[in-house]
Amino acid sequence: MRNFLFLFIFLVSLVSNIHAQSPQYKSGVVFKKLFLDYQSQNGGNLTKFSDYRHGFELGYYRVLTNEIALTIPLRYGIVNSHIDSVTNLRKKLVSLDAQFQYKFNAHGRKVIPYVFAGFGGVYEKEGDFNMQVPVGLGLYLRLADNAFINLQSEFRYSFADNRNNLQHGLGFLYLFGKSAEPEIKKPEEVIKLDSDNDGIIDELDVCPNAFGLKELGGCPDKDMDGIADYIDKCPDIKGLKIFDGCPDTDNDGVADNDDQCPKVAGLISNKGCPEKEEVKIIDSDMDGVPDNIDKCPSQKGGASTMGCPDSDGDGIVNAEDKCPDKPGLKIYYGCPDSDGDGIDDSRDKCPNLAGTVANEGCPEINKDDKKTLDVAMQAVQFQTGSAILKSESNIVLNQIADILKRYPDFNMSINGHTDNTGSATANQSLSERRAKACFDYLIKRGISISRMSYTGFGESRPVSTNDNEKGRSLNRRVEFNMVPRG
Repeated sequence: MRNFLFLFIFLVSLVSNIHAQSPQYKSGVVFKKLFLDYQSQNGGNLTKFSDYRHGFELGYYRVLTNEIALTIPLRYGIVNSHIDSVTNLRKKLVSLDAQFQYKFNAHGRKVIPYVFAGFGGVYEKEGDFNMQVPVGLGLYLRLADNAFINLQSEFRYSFADNRNNLQHGLGFLYLFGKSAEPEIKKPEEVIKLDSDNDGIIDELDVCPNAFGLKELGGCPDKDMDGIADYIDKCPDIKGLKIFDGCPDTDNDGVADNDDQCPKVAGLISNKGCPEKEEVKIIDSDMDGVPDNIDKCPSQKGGASTMGCPDSDGDGIVNAEDKCPDKPGLKIYYGCPDSDGDGIDDSRDKCPNLAGTVANEGCPEINKDDKKTLDVAMQAVQFQTGSAILKSESNIVLNQIADILKRYPDFNMSINGHTDNTGSATANQSLSERRAKACFDYLIKRGISISRMSYTGFGESRPVSTNDNEKGRSLNRRVEFNMVPRG
C-alpha cells in the first residue's frame, strides 16, 4: 500500500510539471466500464466470457501534442484469483497507471485510432501489491470538438506470478480548457493582410498603415485635391497638381506657399509680387499663358500645367509623363494601371492581365504545372535520328495540352535542341522537325495554332557538355515555354 501511495504522488507530480510546461493544451476526464480477464492469460479460456469480471475507471487525460496524450487512470474492480487457486477467491483491486497514447490524428477526423503503453501499480485486497506494464490499442469516436466515446483493449504484463491479464473498456472522454488543436485554415480561406482596412491589401498598398483611396494607391488625401498627402506640400489646403498640391490664389503662377503676395497677381521673377512698372505681356506660343510664367513658352499648354502640354489631360505634363498618350496617376508618373493589379502599365509586362509584383505584373503559373513543363523537356522522346514521337511521349504531351487549356491567357513557344553529333545543318533541321512534331500533336489535342509557335536551334544552345553521353542526352531536348499574351 505504501508503494501504491508513492506511485500516486509521483504521477501527480509528473502531470503538474507537464501542465506547467504546456499551459496551452487541453485537459479532460475519462470514465469507463471495464471488463477484467484474469483467467485466459493464466491457463483459462479467452472466449469464456462468463469468467470476465467487472470494474470501473476514472481517469485524468492530458494532451501533450497533437498526436501524443497522457492518461492517468484510477481503476477499481473485482477479479478471481488465478485458475490454480484452491479457493478461486474473488479479490477487490485498485490500480493506478500512467499511460502514453500515440494518436493517428488528423484535423476534423471523426474516428481517431491510437496505440498506448505505460506502467502502473495494482493493490489487491487479500493479496500483494504488484507492478504491471500495460500495452494496447483503442479509438475515439468524436461526438463534438471536446467529447468522445472511447473504446480500449489492453494486455497487462505483471511482475508477479499468475497476474498477467486482459482489460477492455467502453466509456466517455470529455475535454475542457483551451483547444489543443490549432485551427488550420485551408489555403483558400487565408485572408491577405489589409492593415489600414481601406480595401487595398498591404502588398499593393503604397501607404499600408494609413486609410486611403484606391485611385491614389491606398494613400490618404485630406484636402481631396487628387494628390496623396505624402507628396502634397499643402496637405490641408486643396491645391493644384502642378504646384504639388498647393493653391495659387491669385493665379500668377506662383504657389501660395512660395508667393510673397499670395492675394495679388505678380511675377515669378518677383516671387509672386507685382512690379510697379508695367510689364509688357509676351505669349510666344499663344497659349494664353504669359512667357514670364510659362514653363514651356515655345509649346502650347494650359494654365493648370503652367503652359506646358498635357496630351492625355491627366494633369501631368508630357515631359514628366511616362505615358503621355494615356491618362494616368501621378503616383505612377502619368501611367494607367489597365489591369488593376497595382503595377502601372510602363512596368507591367502583362498590362492587360492582372498579375503579381514578383512576376512583374504577369499571372503566376502553378508550381506543379511549372514542374511538369520542366520534366517534359527530357520526357518527350523520339525515335533515334528522327522526328517520330515515341508512344511514351503522349502522356507528357497530354499533360502540356491540359496546362494550356487551364491558362487561356498564355501562349506557348516550343523550342527544339540537339547535341553536336553529326553536321550542324542536319542538327538544325532535326531540332526544328522535332519541335514541329510536338506542335502538331498539341493541335490534335485541341490547342489553337494561334496560341503556339515552334523553332529549332540545333546544337547552338547546349545546357551541358557534349563530351560524354550524359551531357549529350541533356542537350537533346524540347523546351515548352509559357508566354503571357499581354
